[in-house]
Amino acid sequence: MPDAPHSHGPDADTPIIQVKGLVNRFGKQVVHDGLDLSVRRGEILGVVGGSGTGKSVLMRSILGLRRPDEGEIEVLGIDALSDDATQRREIERRTGVLFQDGALFSSLTVGENVQVPLKEYHPHLPDSLLYELALLKVKLAGLPAEALEKLPAQLSGGMRKRAGLARALALDPPLLFLDEPTAGLDPIGAAAFDRLIQTLQQALGLTVFLITHDLDTLYAICDRVAVIADRKVLVNAPIEEVERFDHPWVQEYFHGPRARAAQHAREARPRERTEGSD
Repeated sequence: MPDAPHSHGPDADTPIIQVKGLVNRFGKQVVHDGLDLSVRRGEILGVVGGSGTGKSVLMRSILGLRRPDEGEIEVLGIDALSDDATQRREIERRTGVLFQDGALFSSLTVGENVQVPLKEYHPHLPDSLLYELALLKVKLAGLPAEALEKLPAQLSGGMRKRAGLARALALDPPLLFLDEPTAGLDPIGAAAFDRLIQTLQQALGLTVFLITHDLDTLYAICDRVAVIADRKVLVNAPIEEVERFDHPWVQEYFHGPRARAAQHAREARPRERTEGSD
């Protein structure tokens, strides 16, 4: 996979997301206990873990949708736990989110859904420009122009995810959060969505925080993989290093039959590209 684009300013090496000592509790249940995580600028980070390990809770904490019980979170150089409304709004403006179900407004067309964040942050834009911007984002997400006028219920599952992605990209955010983006898609549709994410990341210089259980996605597009288990991030490294990490869940997940199939698919791709260029 080509190297992801990186910023070259003085803060290029500063993590775009930094989580330290995160604690999340639900009653007596402790989901995270001293969790640390850093996300580098310009990378696609895959976040994996077993059921109940709090992958989505972590994402919601970073996004400010859940206040953790303890810990520090910095996003884009801003204290994400600050009570300052201006700082919170700045993080919201500069992050795009695709939730697992797309989270589209069912009574609005795709075009109207994409325009929601544009109208919130740029309320004085004329309707003609709003339409053109929505059309641009819809095309970026790989949808045809006619999808603008459709309601979410008129779209396939894969198209709804792309519509949700178009809305997530509406404000040109440098940071994109994806929660199980290929869940519910057939293998061909999932592979196409993976390619779309990688293309957008490289073309737009995005940093992508990607929760997934899809091994094909991890092997195909992720620069690093963070594994959550035992209430912490056990390892956060390139997948070849993660595969060697000595932990029962990691070994079972990355060395089972599905993992071997994903590895073989990844190893076959370079040969296919070479043969196609002869």
